[in-house]
Amino acid sequence: MRRLFSRLRRTRPGSEALEGLPEGVRPAMLYAFDGFLNAGSAPRIAVEHLESRDEGEVLHEFDLDDYFDYRARRPPMVFDRDRYTDYDRPSLELRLHHDDHGAPFLVLTGPEPDFRWEQFAEEVHELIEEYGVELVVGLGAIPMGVPHTRPSVITNHASRRELLDRPNLFRAQVVVPASIQSVLELRLGEWGHDAIGYVAHVPQYVAQVEYPSASVALLEAVISGTGLTFDLEELRLQQAEAVADIHKQVEEQDGGDVLAGLERQYDQMNRSAVEPLVADESELPTGDEIGEQFEEFLAQLDRPESSSGE
Repeated sequence: MRRLFSRLRRTRPGSEALEGLPEGVRPAMLYAFDGFLNAGSAPRIAVEHLESRDEGEVLHEFDLDDYFDYRARRPPMVFDRDRYTDYDRPSLELRLHHDDHGAPFLVLTGPEPDFRWEQFAEEVHELIEEYGVELVVGLGAIPMGVPHTRPSVITNHASRRELLDRPNLFRAQVVVPASIQSVLELRLGEWGHDAIGYVAHVPQYVAQVEYPSASVALLEAVISGTGLTFDLEELRLQQAEAVADIHKQVEEQDGGDVLAGLERQYDQMNRSAVEPLVADESELPTGDEIGEQFEEFLAQLDRPESSSGE
């Protein structure tokens, strides 16, 4: 378990909450953005669970006019008969929270910046320096060919290998699309700050619906990697309900044939964690099969309950 307490850093003069921290306390900063790495809404659900425990204190609000593409992601407005009455203004904020034992931690969340990534990274860097952040932790989720009936896989990465706290099942070198999370972690490492990231693998066929199983896995990784403590019981109840519903839908659609193939692939992956995965491709579901199951699952969610005597 990584310690959160090392040396005292001066905190923001204007924040009474941070000025009152015990000597030697340096908070961790968690960040999750609504954007590219948000499969199954897992990072959002995880952050909402943390923020539901207490309102927190806003330490910094970013000027979204610098970072947000309003035309690409038009915020909703309420039009009431003859006038506009409300506007859901997007916000990107850094808040101070405390865990179950009172340890402080910061949460940076909101829409992923569309513009000026380097400027945004520098602004986050200034906040890290200002608040004496010891460890920065990024949360993300990506769609993968994994089954919902097995534990969620977490890929971790870090600005220094010494920060990694678990082996990765996938060890190949690949080129991936950049995200603000990846750029931020890269820059923070270059600037001498410790930064780690946890990315949950979400079943491809539920990537566009809420998948709390991945949220639980992300927060368990945060607990392990930072020493913070959170009660996840409520989130685990949501997880059980979601898994039961998904399993029912999958069984009704194809009898579980595609799911069985994914389970075999997952199990062999675990047995061959050190070596690259080599499987009998004839037993595994194709991309088209996964896509068809995913589309049918979403269509099933949109159908009204049957009214034929039930």
